[in-house]
Amino acid sequence: MTAVMDRLGVSESLRLLGSVPVGRVVYTEQALPAIRPVNFRVVAGRIVLRGPAGSWTRRLHREVVAFEADRIDEGDRTGWSVVVLGRARRVTDVDELVALFDQEHRPWAPGVRDVVVVIDIEQITGRRVSLA
Repeated sequence: MTAVMDRLGVSESLRLLGSVPVGRVVYTEQALPAIRPVNFRVVAGRIVLRGPAGSWTRRLHREVVAFEADRIDEGDRTGWSVVVLGRARRVTDVDELVALFDQEHRPWAPGVRDVVVVIDIEQITGRRVSLA
């Protein structure tokens, strides 16, 4: 069997993105690239994540960021990856917070995670590796 790499469409990329609980947000910190694993969810075509006040979340507001999530099966050497580019913003509007809030979406990290950040997707690409 040989490995085949396929590009994924937008709808399939969004579906796969919403199927995993953890991804990586890439942003700039002191003029250097920084990457942070975060749990997240996809709501209405946007990436929603939560973090503590006064931390890395403040660096994301109004910044262009990248976001990546994947699922890899090392045993059979298959998997997929979705990469997003978009502008991040802190959500402070009460109505929007209510619409985004979900009791089931609890941060995995300990401590108070009361800052909600949304990444508005501007570009999305996905790839899948399978065996043929």
